[in-house]
Formats: sequence, C-alpha cells, structure tokens
Amino acid sequence: MCGIVGAIANRDITPVLIDGLKRMEYRGYDSAGLAVLNSERQIARERSTGRVASLESLVKESNLSGNIGIAHTRWATHGKPSVDNAHPHISKGSVSVVHNGIIENHEELRRQQLAKGYKFTSETDSEVIVHQIEFHLKDSDNLCEAVQKTVAELEGAYALGVICRNNPNTLVVTRRGAPLVIGFGKDETFIASDMSALISVVREYCVLEEGDIATVRTGKTTIYNEHGTEVERERLTSSLSSDDAELGDYRYFMEKEIHEQTRSITETLEGRIGKDSILELAFGPEARPILNDTQEIKLVACGTSYHAACVARYWFEEFGFKTDVEVASEFRYRTPVVNPKTLFITISQSGETADTLAALQYAKKLGFAHSLCICNVPESSLVRQSDLAIMTHAGPEIGVASTKAFTTQLVALLMLAIALRSRRCAGDGCDQQQLDLVNELRTLPAKIDDALQNEALIEQVAKQFEDKNHALFLGRGAHYPIAMEGALKLKEISYIHAEAYAAGELKHGPLALVDENMPVVVVAPNDTLLEKLKSNIEEVRARGGRMIVFADPASGLKTDEDEGMTVINIAPVNSYIAPIIYTIPLQLLSFHVALIKGTDVDKPRNLAKSVTVE
Repeated sequence: MCGIVGAIANRDITPVLIDGLKRMEYRGYDSAGLAVLNSERQIARERSTGRVASLESLVKESNLSGNIGIAHTRWATHGKPSVDNAHPHISKGSVSVVHNGIIENHEELRRQQLAKGYKFTSETDSEVIVHQIEFHLKDSDNLCEAVQKTVAELEGAYALGVICRNNPNTLVVTRRGAPLVIGFGKDETFIASDMSALISVVREYCVLEEGDIATVRTGKTTIYNEHGTEVERERLTSSLSSDDAELGDYRYFMEKEIHEQTRSITETLEGRIGKDSILELAFGPEARPILNDTQEIKLVACGTSYHAACVARYWFEEFGFKTDVEVASEFRYRTPVVNPKTLFITISQSGETADTLAALQYAKKLGFAHSLCICNVPESSLVRQSDLAIMTHAGPEIGVASTKAFTTQLVALLMLAIALRSRRCAGDGCDQQQLDLVNELRTLPAKIDDALQNEALIEQVAKQFEDKNHALFLGRGAHYPIAMEGALKLKEISYIHAEAYAAGELKHGPLALVDENMPVVVVAPNDTLLEKLKSNIEEVRARGGRMIVFADPASGLKTDEDEGMTVINIAPVNSYIAPIIYTIPLQLLSFHVALIKGTDVDKPRNLAKSVTVE
C-alpha cells in the first residue's frame, strides 16, 4: 500500500527521500510526491503520477533541496490517481502532511473546514488532516500539540509525517492502525513505513506503538504514548542488507525471489528441527503450554496467505485437530461460535494487513484464548499483538506477487502441524511417522532445487498462453489450494483470467468452459487421489481441452501432442511436502507467461504489496 519516508539532517535530504521511495516501490502505488523546508523556510513540493523516476526528474529540474522533509507513494483509495491527489498535502503554505490509512470521518471534517474558509485542492480524505493541524496551530506554535489535538478528532487508521514552516527543526510523526518506524543515524533521523526504505542510511531503529506520537529532531527524538506520557521504545538493529532489495543477476524481483526459495526455506527451518522433533521453543517461551491447551484450530488470512491456510487445514485435520479456515475480511463481520480452546492463527507476509489485524483484535473480543501468527516481519503489528509468532525467514519480498513468502508460510505451518500432532499420537508407529516427517522437512531445500530445474521446459510450455485470455487450474485434496494459488499468480501478473477448481467439480459447471482455447493446468502428484484425478483428466481430453500437467513420473501420465496434453515430470516427493514442491512450477509458469504477455511482472496494475487499509 502507500509508503512514507521522512528525514531531518544537517545535509540535503532529497536524495535520501527519493531512494527511500524507490525501495518501497514494491508496496504498490500510482503517484508520488516530496516536500521539504527549503533555505528560505518555505515548503517546496513536487508531485507526479506514475513511477518515482518521474518525481526524481522533477526534483532535479527544480533543484529542490532542504534538510527536513517528507515523501510519499500513494495507492488511490479516495480520489483517482492524479497530481492533485498525490501527497504531500499543504495547508496555507504553513503545514505539510503525508498520510497512510483511511480517515472515516473525513466528510464531516471537510464540511466543518469549508465553513471555516479552508479551500480543498484534492479529492482525498487525507487533506482534512493537514487543514485540521493548521487550524490548531492558530492556538499555539507547538506542532506536536497541534497534531495531538488533530488525531484526537480523527476516526480511522493513519500513519502521519508532518512538517511546519514555523517549526523548522521538528518532524512530527504518529500512527494508529498503520505501521511507522524511526531510524537513528549520527546527527540525523529518519522515518518510514518499514525499514526496507532506510537500509542505505541507518541500521538502528524503533517501532512506534499504536497511538504513539513523536517529535523528531536531529539530536533528540521524544516519543509519547497515546495517553501523552513520555516513553522509550526499544532500539532494534535491522538485519536487512541492501543486497536484499537489489536485483543482482536477475531481470525481475519475482524471478529472483522464486530462485531464492531454496535459501529462504533453509533459513526458515534453521534452528527449529531437532534430531527427531520440532523444537517448539522456537515458536516462543509460552509455546508448549499454549499448544498443550489447543483443541481446535482457526486459520485466518487474505490472498496468497489464505491459500497457505487452506493447505494447512489438511495437515491439521489429518493429525486430529478440527480446523476452520476463513478469509479475514469475512471473519470480522460474522458472529462465530467460539471454543475457547481454539488456537487462533493469523498468516500475513507483512504483518500489517488491515483485515487480518482487525480479525485478530475481533478474535480476542470473542474469547479465543490464544493467538499465533505466521509472519515475515518481526517488528510488525501482527507479531506484537499475538501470543506466539512463527517467523518465516523469507527476507524482503519486493515483487507484488508472493512467491517465497508463500512457500515459507507452508513450511512454518507444517512445522506447527507436526508439533501439534505429537499431542494426539503415541506409540512407536506415530514416533516413526514424526521422524519421517522431520526428515522430509530436511530434504525440502534440495527438492526445491530439483523443481527449479524444470524452468527451461516450463518456459517453452508458457508459449501456449501467448494468445490465450482464460485458463483453468485443477487439483484435488491439499493440491486444490495449490491450484488456487497457481491461478492467482497467473491472473495477478499476466492479466489472464484464471480460475481454480477442485477437479471433482468439473461436472458441476466448469466443464462447459473447456475447449481448445482454454488451457487447463493440472497438479497431479502421486497420492491417494491420483486415480480420481486421472478420470478428471480424461473428461477434459474428451472435450478437446489442451492440458499442461505437472505430475510424478510414477503417475504413468505421458505427453501426447496429438491429444493436446503436455506432461512435466516433477521428481517424486512425500505427500506432506508435495504441496510446497508443486508450487514452484506454477510460479515459474506464471512468470514466463507474464514475460510473453509483456506485463509489468514486479508491479502489476492496480495491486499493492501490503494491503494496510480495509
């Protein structure tokens, strides 16, 4: 979603602001802007639609410079993408604001401000914030106090960066419902939506808590909590490196991140597997009593993370735990029946997904006793608000279409399922199964490497989609959610309309779509449902459908060009880890189809990496 960067230093900070915006381009945006206090103590601003590169050109042309400033990438919610709607917003040349989030009472505030003579230059909800701050500054020149009064009148979610002409040495920041960090350098301080924006200038940082407000100066930063009490927030050291956000030898971040999955899965497993068991303390000091107390599982997530949850349901249920899976945005508007012994599990790459955070807060009100999150960002809101956290070690994921975050989520979920399984199983047979499962986890990185070796063949198969606008994905059992994920990836980055179905549902409608113009992608591991799936494949062949089948060599399925079927063999794998392995060729297929279609692979239209508003 939107990204904020800000800085105060004893040097020109415009290059830092531009660099920070570039590092957050993966979040998704449609316009960008920057405002600084210049040498004449005037607020100078440049804004543009499109990429940050366009803004950078404007800044260079105008020689914009200053030692205090704020910048923003916007993803349109209120008001179309345009220069007028881009941030930062300015009120009467006195105050400038950047805002992430949504102000729900903006219409009421707008009416009040129009009555007071304020003029609006945008269609955004954010502009009411800057006018309200300017209004409160009439009572005092204290920018922090004016911001405090303003946020007390706001309803909704926000992360704010504020500069003021009459407070030339102070940057004020505050957050509620949207993330914000402060980075500490030598005689200079920075703010950002996440640390990836600041890794070129600082390593030390702190995370603002809900309701915090801070005055940021070159030599001193003061933080107040939501009650106005001065507080200290823990100083952290970022483990991110500049290389994580660079392409290296790859053309696209998605391509790089697909090939990084061997490493990211290795790091997610590291330190969590013993000789013959999962090391539960890796989930947190309270993991053992919480897992002991768990009778049922509730999995809640959005998008790709939801598909990971759907796969995990098969594991948890096989190990004896009643499991429900829900889309976060739907769960929070229901009134479910709650078993207090249910472990409430949320899954999110960023840990800032608005609907998932709201679902967790709602679950606590409903009476779920314990919560656990699976997340890739240790300083995120979701991690801080959950009882337990299983951190995936995917590293920064820049491409909007999730790849390594998804597979590491599956790994974390399988480790959790194995840990819970030990509470329902006893005896030598179960002990041997646990040992087998743990050993299968150890083999995962090598088997990911094997799956990646199919790329050249998949690149050739992708050519079949060059003139296609629709596709169908089929899977059974735990591979139905993998088919769903494959369809999502294809539609996200190639703009091909793709749907996924449980293969047994073909006769109930989807078969009507099958013809020579509708590629059908089938996930066909060698498991207990293979024979059923072969029958579904024959149904498609009988109707002239063209199929791409990812199959175990033992399946007996062979390429038959006359019958319109291409089979790509995936090395044999255990059924528990098969969903993780079969994800890889589907990612490669969507990537190469997108290249053929000529779309923006890393930044698909209309999509954002982190959905931090409802």
